[in-house]
Amino acid sequence: MARVLIIDDSPTEIYKLSSMLEKQGHEALTAETGEDGIALAKKELPDVVLMDIVMPGLNGFQATRQLSKSPETAHIPVIIVTTKDQQTDRVWGMRQGAKDFLVKPVTAETLNAAIVKVAQVTQ
Repeated sequence: MARVLIIDDSPTEIYKLSSMLEKQGHEALTAETGEDGIALAKKELPDVVLMDIVMPGLNGFQATRQLSKSPETAHIPVIIVTTKDQQTDRVWGMRQGAKDFLVKPVTAETLNAAIVKVAQVTQ
């Protein structure tokens, strides 16, 4: 199972995603800002990061770019999980270094499949 860092400014979304992950046997770490998420990723080195886009301060695109460019965290796959459903958002997210792009609300099955695919962990 994977150690998954959730970076999202919504306590409700953090709760939903954490619950889904824990039911699938994953360990959930959480951060409510892009800045805190980057610091926690460098400290904990999770197997995968779930990244919201719309957050105050450092947004998800900026945080994804920083994680994917930093030698310390470049090996950690980022999955963007957002309500933004435009093709331009998807393309821009992938250009920042994301490995997958999911639109909220996500199902537990979709989320788990994406994590298994990008993090190369067993189910």
